[in-house]
Amino acid sequence: MEFDQPVPREVKVIDTASLCRLEERARDLGLNSRLDPSWVRANAAPDGTHYLWPAVWNSLSHRPDVPRQLRCELLMTLRAGDRVAGWLDVLPDDFAPLPRVTSRSEGMQVSRLLDHSPAVWDRLPRGRGPAGSGVVGG
Repeated sequence: MEFDQPVPREVKVIDTASLCRLEERARDLGLNSRLDPSWVRANAAPDGTHYLWPAVWNSLSHRPDVPRQLRCELLMTLRAGDRVAGWLDVLPDDFAPLPRVTSRSEGMQVSRLLDHSPAVWDRLPRGRGPAGSGVVGG
């Protein structure tokens, strides 16, 4: 994927295992926008459907060894069935093979849900910052 290209205009749909793998990869690379994988495992619906909507290209100028990433809006389904919105930085090579939504109406529904879902920050205990909250960046 060339980086002078526009941000991909496709919404990806992923399961919880895939979400956890992407969060682990983001953690291992030290990417800015991510959730702690243990928090995701504890809070994401085990059989849930989650969505990634690319927003912008992101890079770590102070770390040229880390490839450029897609900063994606994340719509995550929690164990109770409710949804929260957050951010996840994903490498293009990890993003490209993910399955995409199958219809325009599904993509529009994801857009509406992202617009009306509380931020993941709202689900975290009060008084805990990113280091102890399971959330980094945003």
